[in-house]
Amino acid sequence: MAVRVAAELPYLRRYARALTGSQDSGDRYAAATIEALLADRSLLDPGVSPRIVLFRTFHSVWQSSGRAVADPPAAGPERRAQARLAGLTSNTREALLLFTIEEFTREEIGQIMRIPASEADELVAIAYRETQAGIPGRIMIIEDEPLIALDIRSIVEEMGHEVTGIAATRDDAVRLGRETGPDLILADIQLADNSSGIDAVRMLLPDLGEVPVIFITAFPERLLTGEKPEPAFLITKPFTEERVRSAVSQAMFFASTETLMG
Repeated sequence: MAVRVAAELPYLRRYARALTGSQDSGDRYAAATIEALLADRSLLDPGVSPRIVLFRTFHSVWQSSGRAVADPPAAGPERRAQARLAGLTSNTREALLLFTIEEFTREEIGQIMRIPASEADELVAIAYRETQAGIPGRIMIIEDEPLIALDIRSIVEEMGHEVTGIAATRDDAVRLGRETGPDLILADIQLADNSSGIDAVRMLLPDLGEVPVIFITAFPERLLTGEKPEPAFLITKPFTEERVRSAVSQAMFFASTETLMG
């Protein structure tokens, strides 16, 4: 059971980062979750899937800590993220991220949060209303497959955002990003000329500053190893429209958050 729980840790870290809007804060929560499991082995319930055990323990830590593992700094992205979170209905973003990004069913969300499935369903609905009515932004897409790029473009434009352009290679992405100064970057990892979307983002961030980045990859566990750099927002291929909408909403909701270089 412990080994199987450990295999799910990269996904917990992804969830915790998207939830808090911060790599550092998210990883503190993930570490506190593991400490709780090590301190109380009775939490490793053999009658529950290891993934639900891990996320349920996380939520116990999240709730018991008052949703703050450590005091946020006086200023900066994490402080802004905490302030925005305070204005939302309790447990709504948790339910939305569990449903859209981590793809738990409403019944599983109920197990994780220890609430009825019907209540989990209502929390997801409230979260959509509260987080997707954000300020429209300018989004750059880094994607080498034309059909996928057009699909992503259609999704974000339907959300009310402007697409500044689509780049298929690292060099094109760097040039486009410097020319247009997007509010958010949505990037594939492997690009047409065997270059990397990660490298493109790494080159752009010194010029663009604290711009949120969402990475798309078929192998998310390869980017969530505990070694830096790591992304704060991560979508798994093949993705759904709902997952893209949720990730974009979360990133734009925070507006300014730690990204790859955090």
